[in-house]
Amino acid sequence: MIPQVPQRARRGRRAAAAGLALATLFLAGCSQAQQRGFLPGPADGQEVTDRTERITNLWVGSWAVLVIVGLVIWGLTIWCAIAYRRRKHDKGFPVQLRYHVPLELMFTLVPVVMVLTFFYFTQRDAREIEMHVAEPDHTVNVVAKQWSWDINYVGEDVHEPAGVQSFATGEPGAADSLPELWLPVGETVEFRLDSRDVIHSFWVVDFLYKKDMFPGHTTSFQITPTREGTYAGKCAELCGEYHSDMLFNVKVVSQEEFDAHIQELREQGFEGQLGVDLNRNEEEWSMREKHDDAGPRYSEDTESAGTEGDNE
Repeated sequence: MIPQVPQRARRGRRAAAAGLALATLFLAGCSQAQQRGFLPGPADGQEVTDRTERITNLWVGSWAVLVIVGLVIWGLTIWCAIAYRRRKHDKGFPVQLRYHVPLELMFTLVPVVMVLTFFYFTQRDAREIEMHVAEPDHTVNVVAKQWSWDINYVGEDVHEPAGVQSFATGEPGAADSLPELWLPVGETVEFRLDSRDVIHSFWVVDFLYKKDMFPGHTTSFQITPTREGTYAGKCAELCGEYHSDMLFNVKVVSQEEFDAHIQELREQGFEGQLGVDLNRNEEEWSMREKHDDAGPRYSEDTESAGTEGDNE
């Protein structure tokens, strides 16, 4: 006699299969924006820098886990409310338990494991995102001020025209007058960030990364742009009355275009550097003498040695 699968088990398997099929169809129909967790980025999904894919994966993976945990918790809550509801024929109180060791251990250990797992992946990705190679191809010094930016190309010893605040935010053609920062595609760039007055924050939206800028303290990070284009940047720290007008553009171009732009700046007389000593209080102090990178700074050499790099 062939054993029969209980009807309830068959229904459960069918429901599970249907749920898996629906989930597969849902994920397959996601747009690029949905697959990126609605983070900024090109419509075709191409990465803008060598760091954006890692940042996106951490963001999307974290939210996927949180959604699953949320669904499980809500499902168990609703199931308990239905399965253990008081019936009409029930009298008195249900059986009371002082403690339930397995359940209490689960409620303790599962959150601890989840937090430690999030910590591991966050620390792993933060280390890679903050990685500094010993010798970047280019170094750019960005100086923030109320309310614009001065941009220096350190190795080339030239600078962009002094940044002028835009009071025409949102008006047609306003973007054409914003400060511009030029970067060569495929080349590793180190950003050294200074502030002349108050705390600012350097944020290129499509780079999915921002870094705070403090008076008297130099912060830095490195990226390699991987896609040509023009990307919007802004200050991400409330820095005063015209904070919203503190905008700039980043132009990622070929090496030939970058070299031609540098030569054009040199021919126009924009040689040298616009330092932090040009602050509005005319104070004579230099962040170059106080260069101290914020946060752990890793390099290829220190990674191979298995130790964290010291601040330079």
